[in-house]
Amino acid sequence: MNSGTKKRCTAIVLSAGQGKRMGTYVQKQYIEIEGRPVIYYTLSAFQVSRVIDDIVLVVGKGQEEYVRKEIVQKYHFSKVKAIVPGGAERYDSVWEGLKVIRDGELDDNGRIEYVFIHDGARMFVDEEILERGYETVTRYRACVAGMPSKDTVKLVDGQKFAVQTPKRKLVWAVQTPQIFEKSLIIEAYSKLKREQCIEVTDDAMVVEQEMQVPVRLFEASYENIKITTREDLEVAESFLRRRKHSG
Repeated sequence: MNSGTKKRCTAIVLSAGQGKRMGTYVQKQYIEIEGRPVIYYTLSAFQVSRVIDDIVLVVGKGQEEYVRKEIVQKYHFSKVKAIVPGGAERYDSVWEGLKVIRDGELDDNGRIEYVFIHDGARMFVDEEILERGYETVTRYRACVAGMPSKDTVKLVDGQKFAVQTPKRKLVWAVQTPQIFEKSLIIEAYSKLKREQCIEVTDDAMVVEQEMQVPVRLFEASYENIKITTREDLEVAESFLRRRKHSG
């Protein structure tokens, strides 16, 4: 990546999820693994990245000061320029982050070109993924991280009978970051929020549905898991131990 021609990139990191499937009183992004909260590892990747210039951190309502003191200030995440409360659903939280960028609250003089939207509980994002994403979005305007499915996938009907088996080479498991031209993703979400019926599962779907813009997939990593269940914590611990031992 040529740093001299790199466009300005801002990451929206979503850390407002309730983590109900984890079955703990502590939200999943604040559970500690190897002595540090999950969100620490996520933010660290963006903090040291050559790709990312600013971070907007979206947290649960009422958690802003806790996160500012116990996460951002404690671990010196200087790229975090805004901490904002999220909404009821994921797309509400994304919109709260986008409004910070749209309204120029980062004091960037309108220089932001690309927005990286990332789940705070996806703690194994790394520089290679971010650089591949940057190179892809500069070519295609919209792209998402993912990996080809290792399993055969079945489409089922309402009674759970298999109705179709898509070719495995055409099936990908989608991850984050999901990356877009700033103007594209802001316009897409603006249109979405004006509608009464909202049924979207990720940011790519918003762009596809509202803007009719195709979204390119790029390979991330099978380790780029999202911490959702207790089993994921065990897997994450093993990944961290292996990385620690390998230096």
